[in-house]
Amino acid sequence: MFGDILNIILTALGAFISSGWIISVAMLVILPKRQSPEAARTWLVVMFFLPWLGLLIYLLIGENRLPKDQLKRHAQVVNKLEHVNDHIKQEAAAAFSQLDPEQKQRVTLAQGLGHMPVLDGNDFELFFGSDNIIDRIIVDIDAAQHHIHLLYYIIADDETGRRVDQALVKAVKRGVKCRVLVDHFGALPFIKKLGDEMIAQGIELHYILPITPFRRYLTRVDLRNHRKIVVIDGQVAYTGSQNIVNADYGYHIEGLTYEELMVRLTGPIVMELQAVFAGDWFIETDELLTGPDLFTWPAKTGTTPIQALPSGPTYTTQNFQRMMVNLLHQAKEKVVITTPYFIPDTTFLEAMQTAVLSGVEVDLIVSAKVDQAVVGLAQKSYYQELLEAGVKIYIHGKSLLHAKHTSVDNEIALIGSGNMDKRSFDLNFEISMLFYDTQAVEALHAKEAGYIKDSQQLTLEAWTKRSAKDEFLQNLAKLVSPLL
Repeated sequence: MFGDILNIILTALGAFISSGWIISVAMLVILPKRQSPEAARTWLVVMFFLPWLGLLIYLLIGENRLPKDQLKRHAQVVNKLEHVNDHIKQEAAAAFSQLDPEQKQRVTLAQGLGHMPVLDGNDFELFFGSDNIIDRIIVDIDAAQHHIHLLYYIIADDETGRRVDQALVKAVKRGVKCRVLVDHFGALPFIKKLGDEMIAQGIELHYILPITPFRRYLTRVDLRNHRKIVVIDGQVAYTGSQNIVNADYGYHIEGLTYEELMVRLTGPIVMELQAVFAGDWFIETDELLTGPDLFTWPAKTGTTPIQALPSGPTYTTQNFQRMMVNLLHQAKEKVVITTPYFIPDTTFLEAMQTAVLSGVEVDLIVSAKVDQAVVGLAQKSYYQELLEAGVKIYIHGKSLLHAKHTSVDNEIALIGSGNMDKRSFDLNFEISMLFYDTQAVEALHAKEAGYIKDSQQLTLEAWTKRSAKDEFLQNLAKLVSPLL
């Protein structure tokens, strides 16, 4: 009797070990084809030590590809909005001809990556601080006459969310069509009650990439639409870092507030953000937003050439990452990168180092406060390598600096929703705006100077004196950074 039980246990154990080796060997073939080298190495370590657990985790978060029906819908949007694209192309030709050769090269790259050309005749205004941003958005919502489109990662059931909801309800009552897209994963902890109320009040709300038991739309559970876009009457648009949430939401971290930056846009560039919203709306609802009421060409309001760069898993390359790498390689004097989360891949890290070796000053402004412990540790694991290369690191201490933007020389400003990490490069749907204008860069430089004034510059000497415990935890977090 005892011998039979022992044989069963040994047989089961042998099958478990054998199956584990089969998983490990199979992944040795599969992973290098589907992952970057650094991510593949991390996954292989997990698979060889914990094959069954590793396989389960990989099935949940390992693949960043969308199903074929999602990719097909994205292609359909491009075809169905061809009439809009034709008008955009006509306007873009004139704007392109006025650029200098170096700007033309960057514009061509961005258009190849995101399929959006540069458009001239735009005006912009930067807004800082959550209350100021929300106040200005509500002013424009209150002035809306035909439609309001909101696309957000988070809409919270708090004072800010309620204020925006009330403005939308007033708009609905005066006959304005209000359409809202919110990421299901990002909004899940925040919006359930408010979301139901918005729908009941006549606001058309849909959840992006819905988390459902059968996962019909996703290949992994944490693909996110991280964009922040507002389009009002096709004449005014916003984008940047601000979610519709109180500045102190902070994942219940006491004393943590978020410092944001958004840009308000008018002019022809609004059509590109309208097209991005229409694409995401079609993918989630099967409804094509088209017609002259939605795509009436905005009048020129300024002189700034601007170009939208949408990015995400529906594109065949990491287009946001490639644009940032190109900006670093093409810089001549100075690059300033402001980001709350910094976990570079090898290519991006090498581009920063190469820029410094080429005589370019590279400044990195990051937040002293973090809302994600592992991400914060992983971020710090890259500091020594950057400092040794000559990158200047400024630790901003007043709040969690959630703004996301980059300035290059006195020529280009990039403002958007993307962080400088693998998630924004490879997994999230993001939106970036490229400004080919010295006025825009100077406005951003002024804000960057304010950040630096409220920051402490990190020195290599000080960093090398951190405790052995901190260094160990940072290096441990770095091991999984390709998966973050």
